[in-house]
Amino acid sequence: MYKRKLLFVSALTALMVIGFMATSLTSYFVARDSLSRNISEQMLPLTSDNIYSEIQRDLLRPILISSVMATDTFVRDWALTGEEDPNRIVAYLNEIQQEYNTITAFYVSEQSRQYYHPTGILKTVSEQDPADDWYFRVRSMREPYEVNVDTDTADRSRVSIFINYRVNDYSGQYMGATGVGLSVEAVTRLIDTYQQRYNRTIYFVDRQGNVTLTGRGHDRTSRLQDRASLGAIATQILSTPSASLEYTNSEGHHVFLNSRLVPEFDWYLIVEQDATITEQRLDNTLLLNIGLSAAIMMLVLIIAHFTLRSYQRRLEEMATRDRLTGIANRHMFDMIFEHLSRSTQRYPRPVSLISIDIDYFKRINDTHGHQAGDMVLQAVSRGIMQHTRQSDTLCRWGGEEFILLLDNCPLDEAVKRANIIREAIKEQSVAFGRNQIRVTLSIGVTEQVPGEDLEPFIARADAALYQAKEGGRDQVVTAR
Repeated sequence: MYKRKLLFVSALTALMVIGFMATSLTSYFVARDSLSRNISEQMLPLTSDNIYSEIQRDLLRPILISSVMATDTFVRDWALTGEEDPNRIVAYLNEIQQEYNTITAFYVSEQSRQYYHPTGILKTVSEQDPADDWYFRVRSMREPYEVNVDTDTADRSRVSIFINYRVNDYSGQYMGATGVGLSVEAVTRLIDTYQQRYNRTIYFVDRQGNVTLTGRGHDRTSRLQDRASLGAIATQILSTPSASLEYTNSEGHHVFLNSRLVPEFDWYLIVEQDATITEQRLDNTLLLNIGLSAAIMMLVLIIAHFTLRSYQRRLEEMATRDRLTGIANRHMFDMIFEHLSRSTQRYPRPVSLISIDIDYFKRINDTHGHQAGDMVLQAVSRGIMQHTRQSDTLCRWGGEEFILLLDNCPLDEAVKRANIIREAIKEQSVAFGRNQIRVTLSIGVTEQVPGEDLEPFIARADAALYQAKEGGRDQVVTAR
């Protein structure tokens, strides 16, 4: 790791030295032309990429929340059973609003047309009410959701950004709309932060050219086409997913513009930079050095990006997956169990745990070698996975021991599953050279006590596993 880091720093240093040497040999006009190209083709697109990445973190969170709400079995089951006890959905929406710190959360039922809100039932939506046009638009659209800037039904004095998400029943039939709201003021502050950080003008427009979100002090002309300076290139901006353009504003300044479509919002992110400021800096500093240094910085960022991305992928894989078998490791299992525990507190259901150990595994290593042992571990993990559900989590707990976590599975069903796995592994064999290696499993099964932590849960399953081993192996033992 240290050698890699040293090599990386050396490469960056070499690039810097080469850049400054080249700068001393370049004229002022070449530097000015080079800087213009860098702004248009690299700097603004990079700024746009950085902002987009932060938008994914800060603004797309409501979309993820709304998606979870739209597929939540509680919401669908409650609506399908006739919307009995509205207090349940109201409490659910209030919990969403409090947990995720949104300004609102809602559910509108197609069956009753009731608008449910954390404060109760606000109204019955109607096609005759213009304020309810959004609902009937969502009902007829094909996309799973829309992003809409509109007046808040709960507070008509407040304009909010709504994520309106379609809710379908288990057969795919439309049954309502749900989602959350984000304060326009909060997004405006976010844009202001971006503008201060990057010293550029940032705003959003929809596909029709309407300015949807801006920072404070921005020209709030409603449409790009209505701005005299942008009218000529507005069509080009709105007809391509991304563009790098130049125009002269009303003050006669040369402005660089970069646009890119944000598909999650179906809006264009516009980033502008006034070239006059840059030209003034060029006149007051070593112009040539600044121009080539900007290019070098771009190379540095590109190298850093690919390097960090490669390390990140490797670290994520190492952090969550067992290297030999490819199944979850302890770290990932802990995260899944923690998430499942929170979920069962809200929606109680049985959770079972199966502790699995390969019988006489040391004998396999001693007889055939560790390579054979590795092949057995891989075969056993594959065999177990063939008899698990998508909602189950298989983890290599250590050595030849595996842990299988079963969501929404009572103890008797878990025992049946354990016996199926035991028989399946017993029937399979692993080819190693001329030998066919067969193994059996000792298995302990238990069901979680509501609210129980992971340590006693696993300890009880392990105790049952040890009983299975002491009782002769190749069997399933239950612990209550």
